[in-house]
Amino acid sequence: MISRRPLLLSALGAAALLAGCDKLGLDKLGFGQKASFQGVDLTGAAYARGFNLPDQNGRSRSLEEFKGKVVVVFFGFTQCPDVCPTTLAELAQVKKALGADGDKVQGVFITVDPERDKPELLKPYLSSFDPSFIGLRGTPEQLKDVAKEFKIYYAKVPGQSPDSYTMDHTAASFLFDPQGRIRVFSRYGAGATAMLADIKTLLSGA
Repeated sequence: MISRRPLLLSALGAAALLAGCDKLGLDKLGFGQKASFQGVDLTGAAYARGFNLPDQNGRSRSLEEFKGKVVVVFFGFTQCPDVCPTTLAELAQVKKALGADGDKVQGVFITVDPERDKPELLKPYLSSFDPSFIGLRGTPEQLKDVAKEFKIYYAKVPGQSPDSYTMDHTAASFLFDPQGRIRVFSRYGAGATAMLADIKTLLSGA
């Protein structure tokens, strides 16, 4: 299920940020000339600054280790029927379209359903899209902290039986530049072409 409230709040927050871009002095922050993105420009935002969570192999991963790559972070869950597989498939498509530069893009999937998304499930799920994709699965407390850092929404939605449920969550990707700085909020539904354009812009050093 897609949560529209967080998307609206994030977009409004980003719009407010954009309105003050000239006042931020982006050149002083090391960004140079303001880039033009297909997604919402988050350049200079004081949130979504990183993560530190165990991956599907139990290894602790952080944003810092991917310096030199464009990192695409997406929150979801393996039993998601449409939003999550579509987003992962589009990112895999983008990597292929980039040719050799595809190796400079790192997909990071953070599960909002650690209860069901065990490592043995995350591994084959992500590999079915691209073997380089990394799945992060924290404790409920760690998930709460990283969700707060990224300002994303997630909640368990009861199903038709007592032991069934689905997850409602913010449907969007966060793009970081090769220096590890948050730059773009890419809404679900924008399509692979828009994400490809933004990733090319980030890889160009903008």
